[in-house]
Amino acid sequence: MKHFAIVSLALVLAGPAFAQSAAEKTGVNSLIGVAPKTDDFVQEAATSDMFEIASSKLALERGDAATKAFAQQMVTDHQKTTDELKGLVASGKVKASLPTAMTSSQQSMLDKLNGLQGADFNKRYHADQQSVHEDAVDLFKRYAEGGDNADLKAWAASTRPALEHHLQMAKGLNK
Repeated sequence: MKHFAIVSLALVLAGPAFAQSAAEKTGVNSLIGVAPKTDDFVQEAATSDMFEIASSKLALERGDAATKAFAQQMVTDHQKTTDELKGLVASGKVKASLPTAMTSSQQSMLDKLNGLQGADFNKRYHADQQSVHEDAVDLFKRYAEGGDNADLKAWAASTRPALEHHLQMAKGLNK
């Protein structure tokens, strides 16, 4: 019985780490164009911002001039969306929990970047930026069109154009 209690406590404490639904985590929702659940959207949007800010701060130290200019824009814009999302959750308008860390795959991407310098760094950062912005545009589009929280849907819809602009900028860096 004691073992059961410990396992139960561990699962409760780990809950936020596993909060993302299987359909969202595996990309099934994205493939069929289904809106994520509110908590999944908040988790993904927040961890995406964390990765954007952390990787872009690294790019401010290591990137070439064009990369640094892009990275500064990413830090500024993604800090703004982080603050806006935190505000929606703190106000009670959005019932969701905010993550405290990136996903393991995002952390792995950051670790890879951290081991690179020069042209190798720029190439990896540019590719990562294009990939994460493609995912973000898709996520925000799906939630804006079919999410179940009106305030969050409106925020996703108003934020998406900036993410689409970021994606175009990232594609430009990749040429």
